[in-house]
Amino acid sequence: MNTIQLRLPPEMIAALEQIARAEDATIGGLIRDAVKRDLYRRSRAKTAQRADERLVAPLRALLADDLAYAMGWEDLQRRLARKGYRLQEVGGGLALHDLTGQRLCKGSDLGYSYSKLMRRFGAPFPGHNHRYLYRKALVD
Repeated sequence: MNTIQLRLPPEMIAALEQIARAEDATIGGLIRDAVKRDLYRRSRAKTAQRADERLVAPLRALLADDLAYAMGWEDLQRRLARKGYRLQEVGGGLALHDLTGQRLCKGSDLGYSYSKLMRRFGAPFPGHNHRYLYRKALVD
């Protein structure tokens, strides 16, 4: 292990000493653990997945009527399934997948963001984990 020198303000050192005493640890151990967590988080951070426009443009054309005229989530999923696709929750939005489960693009790549569809259908996507987005979409 290599040694580094770290300069911290007195109030930060006092807070670290208090935490270290409470957890029967050292300040160095706390800092190592914090850096380790941050490096792990950064290595796992999602990068923007840009769909290939050569794939998205034909999908947009193929599914335009289904996305435009669906009367609700069930109707939309039924229409998409007839063509071999389905929407699935991905993070705080939706993505288009084929029926084997392969992700093709985000719903917004097709011109229909999750918030736009929620407002239109008057409900969140069935089973979506981020229910608070529905309330937010109504305000925006």
